[in-house]
Amino acid sequence: MFDLDGFSHALMIIIGIIMYIFGFIGNLLNIRVFIRWSRSNLTVNEQNRTGNSSLYLLTTSIANLILIFYSLLVRILVDGYQHLVTDSNDFLLCKFRYYILQTSLIISLICVCMATFDRYLITSRSVHLRQLSTTRRTTIRIILFIIVVSSLHSIPIGIYYVKSIVGDCIIISSSYSNYYLYFVIVFFYGIFPICFLSIFGLLTYKQIQSIQRTTSSNRHTNIDKQISQMILCQCVALVSSYIPYCIQHIYFAKFVDKTIYPSGFNLLFRIITIILFYVNPVTSFYIFCLSTPNFRKEVKKILCFRRLNQRNQIRTLTVEAQHH
Repeated sequence: MFDLDGFSHALMIIIGIIMYIFGFIGNLLNIRVFIRWSRSNLTVNEQNRTGNSSLYLLTTSIANLILIFYSLLVRILVDGYQHLVTDSNDFLLCKFRYYILQTSLIISLICVCMATFDRYLITSRSVHLRQLSTTRRTTIRIILFIIVVSSLHSIPIGIYYVKSIVGDCIIISSSYSNYYLYFVIVFFYGIFPICFLSIFGLLTYKQIQSIQRTTSSNRHTNIDKQISQMILCQCVALVSSYIPYCIQHIYFAKFVDKTIYPSGFNLLFRIITIILFYVNPVTSFYIFCLSTPNFRKEVKKILCFRRLNQRNQIRTLTVEAQHH
């Protein structure tokens, strides 16, 4: 007889480890590219407004890296290797894990929305709307505000998440459980980003198409188009990734007995939605590479620069050894 539970755990281990490796490397490269882009925009003009998206995407990449580094690792241990939560590891596997997950995810979501909105403003034909795009200094302040508010908002989840009787994590407060399900999961992870990104993503896409038809192509316009296209592709991945996760939370909250560890179809369903949940933070780098020529060129520069440095170091060591 086919062991569905064993298959589900193996699926989490194999795909989870692959996603962990590729996601970790990808987001490190994302961070490196966006640091270069934000600095290059600053050197050209300190008030340059086209660098805002790079700052928002840099923050998103850092949040995604933290999300993968800790939360995905714990998921592999708990849902893959069946490392149950105990009283001794309750803080690390429940409280701290969900605090990191919620804080990182909210920061990532808001910054993607802000980057999308900023692209909408910059690509607008209206001078008034373009002027609403903030300066670099104001953008940094907005990002810091988002980080502080998200960190404070996630404090209750670190308090109310505890070990359940089946060795899993559960929220002990019924009122906060309803708030977490309906506001955080359904609204903030589902309805809000879907509506916001769909509306402003579509408006930005139409404005880009209009720019392509009415203006001659130049380097600055081409970069703006590519950054906008890059963000739009991530919006699609983000929406596709988080919808199944929201459905899974609603299903488990309303139809699954929490006093029994999930098995069979319920376990497989949870594993698949968890894997899909991490698709967006893991694949963002590869989506950027496929959709944006400038991003690919920047990655090549970074990798080639490191190779040249390694070769120069080897040559230097060889010359020094010959002299000695």
